[in-house]
Amino acid sequence: MNAARFRRLLAVAWLAIVPAGHTSFALPPAAPVPAPNITLPRLDGSFRFAVIGDTGRGDRPQYETGARLIAAHGAFPFHLTLMVGDNIYGADTPADMEAKFTTPYKALLDAGVTFRAALGNHDNPNQRFFKPFGMDGQRYYTFPGPGTPKTGPGSVRFFAIDSTYLDAEQLQWLERELKGCEAEWRIAFFHHPLYSSGRGHGPSLESRAVLEPLFVRYGVSAAFSGHDHFYERSKPQKGGIVYWVSGAGGSLRRNDIRATPQSAKGFDTDYHFMILEIVGDDLHYQAISRTGVTVDKGLLRRPGAPAAP
Repeated sequence: MNAARFRRLLAVAWLAIVPAGHTSFALPPAAPVPAPNITLPRLDGSFRFAVIGDTGRGDRPQYETGARLIAAHGAFPFHLTLMVGDNIYGADTPADMEAKFTTPYKALLDAGVTFRAALGNHDNPNQRFFKPFGMDGQRYYTFPGPGTPKTGPGSVRFFAIDSTYLDAEQLQWLERELKGCEAEWRIAFFHHPLYSSGRGHGPSLESRAVLEPLFVRYGVSAAFSGHDHFYERSKPQKGGIVYWVSGAGGSLRRNDIRATPQSAKGFDTDYHFMILEIVGDDLHYQAISRTGVTVDKGLLRRPGAPAAP
């Protein structure tokens, strides 16, 4: 029996005796999978990042989706991975953190990819002290895109928001930081979607009422969230802002998307992740399923940018 076949049989046997979500031991490392077909331009000097959400279950779908993300990184090296909440379901002992985060994404961590997390409603707030999540002990925080300039062409700044507890202090902080931001690309990420066609959860109207006015007033370029366990891209909303739901990195609610007028594209039949590339005033995006199928792709011109020549 060759080594590859033995590895597959070992994984199958392990999954047969260990219930999904069991975290006393990590699953065997996933076998290498082919890289998906990358449609992004992969230009020199561009800024690249990934988005995953609702991941932390430590079960087979998370590992398989993580393996495909790792394969995508091999063909499309990115600098940063945003985690849009519900990063660790259930217990978060050291063994759980290993099984639900460190092991499935080990190859990315070993390659120096930075992870930055926003908290979800299933996350223990103390996870903000878990160093690999890049939160530096803060429930909400802002940071520049690694390697990008502070201002001018290609400048990128991210805003991690705790949408579970949108208290006055956080909203005052967000307005102050957005008002003082000099970057051209201002990207917000958080857990509860402002726009969603999900039957299970749907849009967080309370969050929309307080966040959307700030996003429009201070020129947020795009927003990413999770919570609903599928992929969805909205049509441009107020201020030209596109909202993405990317909540099926480790959780899936099949056939959950309703037909709504604000939806541009949805996918709710398998797990997925996103990869993105900023080139000047253009954001190229691609959503890829666990099996490597591209479920959405396209280009977003930065709201407020001059028309493309």
